[in-house]
Amino acid sequence: MTTKRVVLITGAGSGIGAGCVRRLAAPGTAMLLHTRRNAEGLDRVAAAARMAGAEAVTMLGDIGDAALPAALVARAMEEFGALDVVVTAAGFADRTPFAQADDAIFQKSIDGVLWGFLRTARAALPHLMGRDAPRIIAISSFVAHVFRTDVSTFPASAAAKGAVEALVRALAVEAAKGGVTVNAVAPGYTRKDPGAHAALSQAQWDAVTAKIPMGRLGTPDDVAEAVAYFASPAAGYVTGQVLHVNGGLI
Repeated sequence: MTTKRVVLITGAGSGIGAGCVRRLAAPGTAMLLHTRRNAEGLDRVAAAARMAGAEAVTMLGDIGDAALPAALVARAMEEFGALDVVVTAAGFADRTPFAQADDAIFQKSIDGVLWGFLRTARAALPHLMGRDAPRIIAISSFVAHVFRTDVSTFPASAAAKGAVEALVRALAVEAAKGGVTVNAVAPGYTRKDPGAHAALSQAQWDAVTAKIPMGRLGTPDDVAEAVAYFASPAAGYVTGQVLHVNGGLI
C-alpha cells in the first residue's frame, strides 16, 4: 500500500477542479484526476501535477452515470491502494428560468451534481474511514444562497447544490466516527478558463462584477486555497461546514 497521500478530484480538466489539482499536487501525493470528456485539458492538468512532483493518472466519464463514481474510487484503489482526500468539483451551471425548466432540466442537475457527489462519497467512505486526516470536500456554489432580483438565479443548479450542502452536513455527523471530515466550498462568480463555455455573456459578467464588493471575479486558485485548507491537517476539527469564497457577494 502506498505511503503517499491519495487524492481523487472530479471535474479536474479545467476551472476550479484544475485549480484544486495545481494547489494539492506535491511530492508525496498521488492523484486520480477525472473529467467528463476534455481529455486534452485533463492531460495538461495531469502533466502539471507531475511537474509539481505528484503521481497522476486520469479517467474520463460522465459523473451523472450511476456506475462512474464507484469506478473512479475503484481505479484509485487499484492504482494506489488507498484513498485519503476526495474533492467533487464536477458540475455545471444551468440558468434556465424555473417556469421554462422541465423535469429533464432539473434531473440533469440532480444527476450531475447531487448524485455525482452522493455516489462518489458513498463509494469512497469505506476506504477513507480510519485513514490519517481523511477528507471529503464538495464544491457547492453561491447559487444555493444568493437570491436577488439584480443577480441571475439558477433554479436547477440551486436545488442540486443546496441538496449537496444538506448531505455534507448529514454525512459529516456519520463520518466523524472514522475521523473523516466532510465540508463544502461555495464559490461566487468565478473566472472561466479561456475559451471555456460560460453561462453568462461578457456584458453579463461585467454587470455582475460590479455587484461584487471586492470588485472582481474569483479565480479557480481562490477556491483551491479554501479546498486546500479543508484538505489539510489544520482542518482536522472542522466538519459539516460551508466556506464561502465569493468576494463578499450576499
